[in-house]
Amino acid sequence: MDFSLSDEERAFEEAVRRFGDKVLRPNERKIDSEGRIPDLVLAEMARLGLLAMPAPTEYGGMGASAVLTEIAAEEIGRGDFSMATAVFFLLEAGWGWILGKRGTETVKRRVLPEVTAGRAFLGIATTEPTGGSDLAQMRTRSRREGDEFVVRGEKAFLSGVEEAKRLGGGHLTLTRAEAGGFNFLYIPTNSPGISTQKFENMGRMGISTGAITYDDVRVPAENLIGAEGHGFGCAMEGFSVARTFVSAACVGAAERALEIGAAYIKQRTAFGQPLAKFEGIQFELVDLFCQVEAVKWQCRRAAWLLDAYTLRGDDSHRSEVDQAVAAVKLTAPPLAFECVKRAMMWHGAAGYTKDVGLELGLRGVMSYMVGAEGGLNIMRIILGRELLGPEFLPYT
Repeated sequence: MDFSLSDEERAFEEAVRRFGDKVLRPNERKIDSEGRIPDLVLAEMARLGLLAMPAPTEYGGMGASAVLTEIAAEEIGRGDFSMATAVFFLLEAGWGWILGKRGTETVKRRVLPEVTAGRAFLGIATTEPTGGSDLAQMRTRSRREGDEFVVRGEKAFLSGVEEAKRLGGGHLTLTRAEAGGFNFLYIPTNSPGISTQKFENMGRMGISTGAITYDDVRVPAENLIGAEGHGFGCAMEGFSVARTFVSAACVGAAERALEIGAAYIKQRTAFGQPLAKFEGIQFELVDLFCQVEAVKWQCRRAAWLLDAYTLRGDDSHRSEVDQAVAAVKLTAPPLAFECVKRAMMWHGAAGYTKDVGLELGLRGVMSYMVGAEGGLNIMRIILGRELLGPEFLPYT
């Protein structure tokens, strides 16, 4: 097994690292305080090919592998500590890939070139006010009327509501099909019959969170993703991809937190010596470093499995892929949170100030723990299903 990156992958990693250092870091506080990702950041991401990079080249993407996209997610998570840019990136990447794979030719040609150029937003809408992962309670419905679907219901706690209105674009929306099963539809946010609401989050302020209400919204049948009544599988495919990139962003944030912390404890003195000489702090750093290294390669393996099987349409290793993705999504966000928290504590009172900047990461990473492509307990349920068998799923 070869763990090394190719020359092309290494050059790409270095290019995204430079982007993070020269573009994201100088703008991360502005992203947080102004509540949006600046146009110049999106323009540079488009120039580098970072937007929806796994989408096929004929629609403006790079046709990038999951491993290459995972590398980019890690560097973006390192660059913008608030996690806002990472959320924007992984939504475009995961759901741009699904649209490129499962969408109709008409929609792919209409939507993906705009997304990859930074002129449109693409997100996911599954969660509802009554619940997220409990699909039995889904109330948003779509019924077929000739060459259209009519959608009625409400989605909540979805990212990019304001971006889709400002830039254009929309969300891949999971609905209960009138004839049974689920329909997965691309619904532009500026469609007639749609109203939106913005929520105020505690962190990752640069990308909006909100709700969308669908009041008999008419959606062309060509906007159907996958087969009618079989949208659930398409959505789950996308979540496997997006969860891997969430985890990679958390690895990047964890590495940056440890770098900030290590630099501080080497120069800050107490009782006549640097903090780094105190074993109580030094050993914490070492233990966290080892854990981050383990999760980093766990994440790289999940991306490799996606390339080997999922992105090729090979379902023969579905259980192995689901285990790898759920395991890293379960471990990466809490570990990143712990790294940021410990680095803040090494700073003492200074760590609680905005001047140090660690609080950006604490607030941003928290979003990946409470939800964002599936909460931690949902990952435990997935792993329990794969390890014990579906008959041991709770509430069945």
